[in-house]
Amino acid sequence: MKIHEYQAKAILADFGVPVPRGRVAGTPADAGAIARELGGTVVVKAQIHAGGRGKGGGVKLAKSPGEAEQVASQILGMMLKTHQTGPEGQRVTRVLVEEAMDIRQEMYLGIVIDRSVDLPVIMASSAGGMDIEEVAQNRPEAITKVHVDPATGVQGYHTRKLGFGLGLTGDTLKGVADFLIKLYRTFEAKDCSLAEINPLVITGDGRLLALDAKMAFDDNAIFRHPEVLALRDVDEESPLEVEASEYNLSYIKLDGNVGCMVNGAGLAMATMDIIKLAGGEPANFLDVGGGASAEQIENAFRILISDRNVKVVLINIFGGILRCDRLAEGVIKAVKALGVTLPIVIRMEGTNVELGRQMLKESGLNFVNAETMADAAALAAQAARGVDR
Repeated sequence: MKIHEYQAKAILADFGVPVPRGRVAGTPADAGAIARELGGTVVVKAQIHAGGRGKGGGVKLAKSPGEAEQVASQILGMMLKTHQTGPEGQRVTRVLVEEAMDIRQEMYLGIVIDRSVDLPVIMASSAGGMDIEEVAQNRPEAITKVHVDPATGVQGYHTRKLGFGLGLTGDTLKGVADFLIKLYRTFEAKDCSLAEINPLVITGDGRLLALDAKMAFDDNAIFRHPEVLALRDVDEESPLEVEASEYNLSYIKLDGNVGCMVNGAGLAMATMDIIKLAGGEPANFLDVGGGASAEQIENAFRILISDRNVKVVLINIFGGILRCDRLAEGVIKAVKALGVTLPIVIRMEGTNVELGRQMLKESGLNFVNAETMADAAALAAQAARGVDR
């Protein structure tokens, strides 16, 4: 789960991480009033769940309350397009109005989970304000990394290595150490999957501030943090993904035309790969889970075909807890209830597979059965090329 910049900064401030003064506004008048409170010169920043807002015109300097109101009127309501929103963009409904800062130096600081070693990794770079992915690709030597054992937390040698990697000395080095410890405590306490400060700045008077902040949270731990769940903004999410979450389905919309229904994340990834290998393009990641009911399968099917880009549905199930006969029951019920006319390719193996295949055959519906994953992917890719919705 992601949250807005202003929400992330509020959480960081609760843990003692220094952030600029500012408040969120939903109208131009509110933006002008906040600018007046902050002394006049402010930065007005669009609040959407995407990076690159400045390049898209979503971050602007205002030198007076009147100008802040004018700038906010330009940003609020706009469809802001960045490299992370896609071509359609994202509508801006609120802006963060912050005091303008005298910046002496920009740096990058972030914490994520390194899945290769199952540990949090803190990354620091003097290339602040830039996309860290570009830095990693073009100048990997500019990024300093340390892994942290959760049992011991951030230690002095961690902060020294990161601080030296940023080229800091003296009081600024000590300040970064304190900043790092507080950021890590936030990351750990809130079960974050990402806590990123880009840029972390040193001001003209020597202060360290989180000028921008991005946070994401582990969905599997969100039940422990109702205060974080309350920050969820469903307007920033795909409507189909929001609907899927209501039925405990894992759904992510993609850009292809082959709708995928699979049980198990690993099988879903393999299915998408083999669709690509067969010359097709997956339209989604949809995991119905191990114990899906016939009702869940029907809901999953309805979400799949709600995507107008989907031209064929590929169902790839390994029957374990989700028996093949239960899958067949749910699919038959869904197709009849929803009046599905799209081609449906089914490949199933596992518990009660013969019974499931028999149920599909006797349903009178036009299912295409495949013996292997490769066959299923090839049939789906072929069918997608011949269907026009």
